[in-house]
Amino acid sequence: MTNVKILWIDDEIDSLKGHIYFLQEKGHDVQTASNGTDALDILQQSYFDIVFLDEKMPGLSGLETLSQIKSTTPGIPVVMITKSEEEEIMEQAIGAKIDDYLIKPVKPNQILISLKKNVEPKKLISQYTSSEYQAEFSKLSAEINETNSCEGWKEIYRKLVFWDMELDDSENNQMDEILSMQKNEANKEFFKFIKKNYKSWFQEKTSDTPLLSQNLFREKVVPLLDNKEQVVFIVIDNLRFDQWRILRPLINEHFKIVDEDLYYGILPSATHYARNTMFAGLMPSEIERLYPDYWVPEASSQGKNNYESQLLEMQLERLGHKTKFHFSKINSAQAGHKILENIPNILNNQLVVLVYNFIDMLSHSRTEMEMIRELASDESAFRSLAKSWFQHSNLKQLLKKLTGQNINVVITTDHGSIQVNNPVKVVGDKETTSNLRYKQGKNLDYNPKQIMAIKKPHEVYLPSSNISSTYIFAGGNDFMAYPNNYNYYVNYYKNSFQHGGISLEEMLIPIIQLG
Repeated sequence: MTNVKILWIDDEIDSLKGHIYFLQEKGHDVQTASNGTDALDILQQSYFDIVFLDEKMPGLSGLETLSQIKSTTPGIPVVMITKSEEEEIMEQAIGAKIDDYLIKPVKPNQILISLKKNVEPKKLISQYTSSEYQAEFSKLSAEINETNSCEGWKEIYRKLVFWDMELDDSENNQMDEILSMQKNEANKEFFKFIKKNYKSWFQEKTSDTPLLSQNLFREKVVPLLDNKEQVVFIVIDNLRFDQWRILRPLINEHFKIVDEDLYYGILPSATHYARNTMFAGLMPSEIERLYPDYWVPEASSQGKNNYESQLLEMQLERLGHKTKFHFSKINSAQAGHKILENIPNILNNQLVVLVYNFIDMLSHSRTEMEMIRELASDESAFRSLAKSWFQHSNLKQLLKKLTGQNINVVITTDHGSIQVNNPVKVVGDKETTSNLRYKQGKNLDYNPKQIMAIKKPHEVYLPSSNISSTYIFAGGNDFMAYPNNYNYYVNYYKNSFQHGGISLEEMLIPIIQLG
């Protein structure tokens, strides 16, 4: 442990000489004060790593001194040392944001532990986490190479997200790089898995056929409605599993997590396809065939998700439910406020469906706005931005209002996104769609090793703009670029967050039930 500069405040400081000599022998710099007033003057003149503070002192009490320290030098950790074990004193100290609490008589080793815990916790945690990940690395690599099941890939993704977040605050850049390489390797193998198995999921259902977008409502919501329970179904557009995990502690303050799972989003992993499919309970080509007025072709300039409420109504009727429901999309703070104001009336419905578009809008803004690029420069920063949004959002206020009302809250999304950085060349005519992670067109030219192609879209229930249409999908962190203006195109989109293709981040989607 590096040398630490300590200020020890106690009106009986002479009785602590043994402790002070012990710390000095360990190489630490200890300065003392016998009262709160002198201590505050010292803190104004010098920097300290930590303060040890007696609770019972004449003049300014320990709690009064603590309050002033936190207001004048809020970043410094303060450890209160006291003879009192009264619960009220402890609660007041905790309320004043004490960093640690020790009961006299204090042993030297207790002081050392407190120093380690409060002065260098980040370094210690980083070292421990890096060591743990190193131990897990080989085992996880073997699982990535051997897994050949939908459930197996869900488990791998959970583990990768766990380590991603554990290493988030790590100062070990080498571990971050190793984890990034392991995620890339996982996505390469996942791409092969999807390429091999995706079509089979739409042929004959087997024990390994995963829960897909078109069955989500039927499997996760309708059983609750069958039991006459009230449901608030919240879709946070473009919410990744790692972003959910960073929101989870904030939501856990108000709700118990009844169930947390992942389902497989359909291809293309984009709102037009995945969210319409979720609400319709039908694949895209089935929507086009049964409800042609509600399916907007991709080439159209019309909004592609304008009929979700109607599609949901049709699905509920097919499933034997004439359930009264409310449906709203929240695309602005004003729309969010309106929901909060009307929540008593909205909750007169057995089913409430709310679509929040912030994270999706943030993803698109990040591509287009330099300032957002800097704020969400990588996945960790993107998670942090999502957390900051939620902490101050109308959605958090809504969840507070729903607390204790005997309502089932289901939170999910339609697809995720991935940060892309590797361009792959694709050639298509002017009718080819423009998405970076998937394209629909004819006479497409591409490297088949880099692309998954579906040449018969009807086999996976995708609509075709003409008889020779092909869908192609990028995997991992690839994105498709045309040879024309190639360098400009690549530089503009490199490191942006995109969706529509094949990756764990885009296709493995959180579905959570709160109670």
